[in-house]
Amino acid sequence: MPRRALILVEGASNGPLYVRAARQRDLHPITLSADPAQYDYIAAEGTEAIRLDTTDLEALISECSRLRQTYDIAGITSAQEAFYATVGKLCQHFDLPGPNPSSIERCCDKFTQRQLLAGANVPVPSYQLAESATDVESAAAEIGLPVVIKPVVGIGSSGVRLCRTAEELAKHAAYLLGGTRITQSTPKILIEEFAQGQYYNVDTMGHQVVGVGTAEFDCPPHFVFREVTFPAPLGKDEHERIVDLSLSCLQALGLGWGPANIELRWTKRGPVVIEVNPRLGAGPQLVNLAYGIDLVTEHIKLATGGKCALLKKRSHTAAWRYLIPDLDGTLDWIDGGTQAAAIPGIAEVKLYAQPKMPIIRKGDSEDCIGYVIAASPSPTQTAAILQSAVDLISWSVTPFPTTGE
Repeated sequence: MPRRALILVEGASNGPLYVRAARQRDLHPITLSADPAQYDYIAAEGTEAIRLDTTDLEALISECSRLRQTYDIAGITSAQEAFYATVGKLCQHFDLPGPNPSSIERCCDKFTQRQLLAGANVPVPSYQLAESATDVESAAAEIGLPVVIKPVVGIGSSGVRLCRTAEELAKHAAYLLGGTRITQSTPKILIEEFAQGQYYNVDTMGHQVVGVGTAEFDCPPHFVFREVTFPAPLGKDEHERIVDLSLSCLQALGLGWGPANIELRWTKRGPVVIEVNPRLGAGPQLVNLAYGIDLVTEHIKLATGGKCALLKKRSHTAAWRYLIPDLDGTLDWIDGGTQAAAIPGIAEVKLYAQPKMPIIRKGDSEDCIGYVIAASPSPTQTAAILQSAVDLISWSVTPFPTTGE
């Protein structure tokens, strides 16, 4: 019998989790990518990768058809939102389980998503679409400063900024509209009310809410995570309201197959939905450590025609601290990772940065130079373990020379 394969279209931060989970299910993972070298785990894991244009649906169909001559393709999926609609089209072509590509495309357009949510009476921040500096100025005047400005298409908080003054607004709008970013051919941006309140993120699989986490951000005006905790400390009524709202989001957007992650803020008027992402959240490891539910494996089960098992096996607390430098420059050294990893209760320590690497902060998820994950039976214990580990990690950055030096 031919070997069963799982096709992964491109990779992402969760890519290694998909490769390992596939192998644990006796599947042969094959990554299709325009540049496989960008994913260091492909070489580290010794997994198969094929270079091709992953924006070309016909090229993907042709390559998958070729692979079917050697393998039994059990499923096709992706850990990356930008390719998830394409995955849906591939699954339809090969009669495999997968997401509805139309629903994914609508969801990935933040303006269209807002319209669908608002039309279903899901509470969202006030918002307007802008395609010019004049549009931006008009929208901000109507909504009222401060506002959040973001690209209509994008992930990882790239290009997302809180603007408190007209000057900040004009400068960031010029950046987003000026073509200095690699986005869609016609720049479109979303201007929205700054919903103030505690942040929560909800992990779902199919039509089921798996759990609710919470997070704190690094310094404004950007929205870069500093720490994520799962599950969030919520009362019964708050939890039920968030669950009900999350299920309303899935229904309004036509989602309900596979994973989704819903971001919201608890404002003075209650929970307000900031964004719905048709993919796993950034930290499925936290869900696994806290509840014993491996969302990556459950996603692969669905993609290969199986059924999910989302029964909670334990009730621990897990937390993830991102390591973020506070200035630009050249990294002199970073140390303490081995000692931090040795602390009981630390699940993972990852340091991305290497000495002599330039540190150029952009105000998005790429600013992170490493992370630490901790878990234990209690929130207080987890927080203490995490802080003990983080205190052992240190680094030095030499600022770039200023002009004229």
